[in-house]
Amino acid sequence: MRWLVTGANGMLGQDLVALLGERGHEVTAVDRDVLDITDPAAVDGAVSGYDVVANVAAFTAVDAAEEQEGAAFTVNAVGPQLLARAARHAGARIVQISTDYVFDGVATAPYAEDAPIAPRSAYGRTKAAGEWAVRAENPDHLIVRTAWLYGAQGGCFPKTIARVAAEKGGLDVVADQVGQPTWTVDLADLVERLVAAGAPAGTYHGTSAGQTSWYGFAQAAVATAGLDPQIVRPTTSDAFVRPAPRPAYSVLGHDALSAAGVEPIGDWAERWAVAGAGVLAD
Repeated sequence: MRWLVTGANGMLGQDLVALLGERGHEVTAVDRDVLDITDPAAVDGAVSGYDVVANVAAFTAVDAAEEQEGAAFTVNAVGPQLLARAARHAGARIVQISTDYVFDGVATAPYAEDAPIAPRSAYGRTKAAGEWAVRAENPDHLIVRTAWLYGAQGGCFPKTIARVAAEKGGLDVVADQVGQPTWTVDLADLVERLVAAGAPAGTYHGTSAGQTSWYGFAQAAVATAGLDPQIVRPTTSDAFVRPAPRPAYSVLGHDALSAAGVEPIGDWAERWAVAGAGVLAD
């Protein structure tokens, strides 16, 4: 199967390209230095001949998006629209990576794939617009929402926490935001399995099972780094006010995966136990 992966130099993009190659797919990896996904002519020429277009490119600077919503919209909505349209013309399936930020973050039970969206940040609004554009432009779409990503190929929360804990001997981490830490390798694997299974077009949630707080994840990261997890102290979101609101509850349900016969990602703690040492080593 021939895949085009955009945003291939990012943390998820690198793991997706590597996994696809290992599984025998023919992969073309492009990033913004090779393909401007907001250029219609460039996108049309780049997509021709592929079976799957996986769009991993995004404007992910959540706080910066509050001041640069137009720029974020161009990358997160216009780019996916052009890719989805070109993929439809080429007879290709499109995979669009989305986010938990499309929800309001006030739920008390996991968000279903068809739960009403209500983004509270510029980033969330632009990613929600990208979802809408992909659905409108290409019936053969897989929208995969994810959250709390970490991986070996880029900067991420557990790397930062382990470094700061080692340097300062302790740190405060918010305990009132709950979500599902998700390894980029696991998400890449899920994307490939969804396509290989011929999963029905629609929206899926690509996060680990279970849940924890940033505080709980920080304790796990510090322990993996060989430090005492007790040096991580719990605090509240009020102590870390930032331009963009963060969802207090980012737990996503996985019923659509089960209905499609695709195994969801395992429990976050079990997956961190597998991934952690390698992630922190890089």
